[in-house]
Amino acid sequence: MGEKDSALDVTRSHLSGNTSLNGAMAKEDEEMSNSALMCFRAKEEEIEKRKMEVKEKVQAQLGRIEEETRRLATIREQLDALADPMKKEVSLIRKKIDVVSKELKPLGQICQKKEKDYKETLDAYNEKNKERVQLITRLMELVQMVSESEHLRLKKLEELSRNIETMRSN
Repeated sequence: MGEKDSALDVTRSHLSGNTSLNGAMAKEDEEMSNSALMCFRAKEEEIEKRKMEVKEKVQAQLGRIEEETRRLATIREQLDALADPMKKEVSLIRKKIDVVSKELKPLGQICQKKEKDYKETLDAYNEKNKERVQLITRLMELVQMVSESEHLRLKKLEELSRNIETMRSN
């Protein structure tokens, strides 16, 4: 057990000498994370820009629709004045339903498109993050292999040192 402890101490001291390597790896991980985050933010900004463009188009269309709706309402009111009062109320409700239905359709399509864009962006982000985790795992495996190799080299050096001491004493 004492031999393992001393080997571990040697490995630890050698690894502490590689602090700059670990720092560089951490910096590289941070840079990769920042790059993925910047890409994600750029996508969000693009989505927000598209959202505003669509909103402006929808507002323009809503203005025209409202104007036409008012004209149709005036005509319907004139016609309804001639008909049964209950029929007039039913007609008003149907008119409102038609207007709301026409407004909902493009908004639903916009919503579906935005959800699709969001899911694609999220999938891309998750894929890059998965790749990053795999690379970090591989790096840790390599660090472990290097550590084991150094440990074996130290054992060989100790063995050679003992052989030299044995030869000197003979």
